[in-house]
Amino acid sequence: MLTSDISKPWLKSYDSEVSPNLDYEEIPVYEYLDRVAARHPRRKAIHFNNWKMNYNKLQELTENFAANLRSYGLSPGDRVAIMLPNLPQTIIAYWGVLKAGGTVVMTNPLYMEKEILHHFGDSESKFLITLDLLWPKISELMPRLGLERVFIASIPDCLRFPLTWLYRLKMHREKKVPDIPYDDEKVLPWRKLIQKGEVFIKYTPEPRQDLAMLQYTGGTTGLSKGVMLTHYNLVANVRQAMSMLHNIELGEHTVLGLLPYFHIYGLTVCVNFATAIGATLAPYPRFVPRDVLKAIHKIKPTIFPSAPAVFQALLHQKDIDRYDLSSINYCISGSAPLPKESIERFNKTTGAEILEGYGLTEASPITHFNPLRGKRKIGSIGLPFPDTDAAIVDMEKGGAPLPPKEIGELIVKGPQVMKGYWNQQAETAQTLRDGWLYTGDIAYMDEEGYFFIVDRKKDLIITGGYNVYPREIDEVLYEHPKIKEAVSVGIPNSTRGEVVKAFVVPVEGEDLTKAEIVSFCKQKLASFKVPKQIEFREELPKTIVGKVLRRALREEEMAKKQNGDDN
Repeated sequence: MLTSDISKPWLKSYDSEVSPNLDYEEIPVYEYLDRVAARHPRRKAIHFNNWKMNYNKLQELTENFAANLRSYGLSPGDRVAIMLPNLPQTIIAYWGVLKAGGTVVMTNPLYMEKEILHHFGDSESKFLITLDLLWPKISELMPRLGLERVFIASIPDCLRFPLTWLYRLKMHREKKVPDIPYDDEKVLPWRKLIQKGEVFIKYTPEPRQDLAMLQYTGGTTGLSKGVMLTHYNLVANVRQAMSMLHNIELGEHTVLGLLPYFHIYGLTVCVNFATAIGATLAPYPRFVPRDVLKAIHKIKPTIFPSAPAVFQALLHQKDIDRYDLSSINYCISGSAPLPKESIERFNKTTGAEILEGYGLTEASPITHFNPLRGKRKIGSIGLPFPDTDAAIVDMEKGGAPLPPKEIGELIVKGPQVMKGYWNQQAETAQTLRDGWLYTGDIAYMDEEGYFFIVDRKKDLIITGGYNVYPREIDEVLYEHPKIKEAVSVGIPNSTRGEVVKAFVVPVEGEDLTKAEIVSFCKQKLASFKVPKQIEFREELPKTIVGKVLRRALREEEMAKKQNGDDN
């Protein structure tokens, strides 16, 4: 049995201001909002286009929301789905549901029929908070969703004149104004939740036991699972982040909310953590590289959490030098590894450092982060958070921790680790063993306690008896000046078991050949790692947070094999 009595070389690599052990308050996560509203009521809480709100007003609206939700029949523990892009209403709804005693079920607005039915059916969500533009998709499924009530918001609810008028005019011209059958019973407008009327009675949950969220995993290997995250899990992760980012001043920052709030990474960093430090939250509902550069230039955010695909897309904007990005003090990258070449280019182009971290939904989500002042190792996910144990174990047998530099499966333990999977006892037992969370990621730790992700356990390529880690190949491909994006996968082969295939997106306007790529790789990789097949693409399939869907590409290749197409 693996115990917590393991070697922790990372403790010596912490900044001197970071304590290896922290005190964790047993409070509901919404207490962070209550505190900043009490101490800094006039501090700007939300900045969205030409619309702004201070913390006093945000507090008032969330309490109205909670009181009205309870009056419509919400009981403590009931699940409420929030299916919204990044908007002020998303923030209000999130805190309001928690204050009412409900369990939040953040839902991707891009979900289609199968995903929506599974999401709502599995969680048994009672209410839905959504957007009028999504109503056509929801209305067709209403008889099968089991919802008692649907509350519908509109983007102009959080805009000021003249943007309200311009937005509505645009929607009418494009004939995108949905006909919503409000009935004051089952389908109700957003304003019903934020209007004054019902008396707010504070509900205090049991932080270690009561769920704050059911956060569904991506489901790339099957139906997504509901990760049970308690108030204590979320509070602990915020406390850990504040400890590692020890020189962040309270009430002095603006956090650009480009990461989707319906993803745990975006929610924790751009809402929970941002609120805890009294920051201004700047929600951004849609990623358009040029528009994001304009927003940074105008809003002057100081903290920019994002994903590798976003940083890379910004770097490829030819006029990036026209925009003032100097306000950014901290760039936080997660959700997928960021190629070394991209980190170096971003640092050189903007002057802002990218701090890489690591996490997964099952850990609220952050478990590792690079130190602010200490040594930063490009390609490393950094050091385990305070009170977070981490070890590398044998990928098949588990067992005792492997020595430094040995590759195996990363496992973690800490106060941020989930309670389990919703109604999935067998899956929970497989993933949580003796209190350790088995991440499914292949990694190693160096002598100083820095961790490096090699690949997903399920993405390992075995060719001719050799283990090949796709990320190593990807790193080499990204070094090629004519390659914009690239990803490698293993595909079945009758003689070698698997061979490496690379999917490549060339830089616009560049003439790139397969032979040129192979020759480049041969200079940097062992022969068995060099891609045997190369396919050019205009774009790569990605998740909503910019993680390339390597498995989706492999499944495409498997389907070709089954259909007898070997090309």
